[in-house]
Amino acid sequence: MQAKNIFATRGGIIGVGAVIGILAPVLQKLGNPGNMGICVACFERDVAGSLGLHRADVVQYMRPEIIGFVLGALVAAYLFKEFRPRSGSAPIVRFVLGAFAMIGALVFLGCPWRAMLRLAGGDGNAILGLLGLTFGIWIGTLFLKKGYNLGRTQATHAAVGWMLPLIMLGFLVLALIFPQVQDQGSSGVLFYSVKGPGSMHAPLLISLIVGLGIGFLAQRSRFCTMGAIRDTVLFGQIHLLLGFISLVVFAFGTNLILGQFKAGFADQPVAHTLHVWNFAGMTLAGLAFALAGGCPGRQLFLAGEGDGDAAVFVLGMIVGAGFAHNFGLASSPKGLGPHGMAAVVIGLLVCVFIGLTMRKRSA
Repeated sequence: MQAKNIFATRGGIIGVGAVIGILAPVLQKLGNPGNMGICVACFERDVAGSLGLHRADVVQYMRPEIIGFVLGALVAAYLFKEFRPRSGSAPIVRFVLGAFAMIGALVFLGCPWRAMLRLAGGDGNAILGLLGLTFGIWIGTLFLKKGYNLGRTQATHAAVGWMLPLIMLGFLVLALIFPQVQDQGSSGVLFYSVKGPGSMHAPLLISLIVGLGIGFLAQRSRFCTMGAIRDTVLFGQIHLLLGFISLVVFAFGTNLILGQFKAGFADQPVAHTLHVWNFAGMTLAGLAFALAGGCPGRQLFLAGEGDGDAAVFVLGMIVGAGFAHNFGLASSPKGLGPHGMAAVVIGLLVCVFIGLTMRKRSA
């Protein structure tokens, strides 16, 4: 029994955070973008571009890490008899929350994982992002205290739990059958960046193995950045927070060893210095994560263990990435997209509306 639950212990969660904190900078060293060894939002955005859901040609690549996260969690869930197909809890709301979570993250230029990795790489702009993330999650806890609830999930057919893993397996097959050829922007099926962050990637096999390993460990440990802040704010429990801190500490140390640490605000890789919108973008993302019940990484791991509701949130994020780049909502190192401000305001209003209206009423 102890061996089965070792990763859920205090030492286990710290160890998982350390593993992620080491592997992410290593992936950066092997070719992934700067301070983006792992970024769930950015990588899902690249997947959306690879599928042609947007045509921003600098962010198109079928990221093996995302595929690995889901399939690694699937393997862990089956090995430890935790594959539990379930669904039915406000799917359209989860889809909308996923889309706005992605929009907020792309205004900041990173998910919670990347915010931590940016901080560990010396990017001071990440401080504003993490403060915004915490503020958004805090707002979400206020709704939780007032009875916010997306409803009860129900056990369902195994096929439902298999849907997102099968989709990810299909993406992997496409990446293997239709690889990029001689720096061309398209394989005839998938789109590939020939410049910009999408063109920067570690070798496919290494990225896939790292993704599988992290997916396995995170499923066992319940690693979740949003949950770390939520549990600390709501209950004073720091179990998940220890994994959060461990990731930052070990990523910082690894960056120092690899010569990838550069302190400052200006000229950071794939980042901008508009502090208000770094804060506001992650406030929107944090609120959406809190209302949906997990950070983007956690949603992938849940989908791998059969949670159809988490799968809907993941698909919402991927589609949201398409919206963000097709309609000028996403930021770039040059600054905000032309409609990024409006998107954040609308997203916050929609999330507040969801938080206010989806409350369990007392009899």
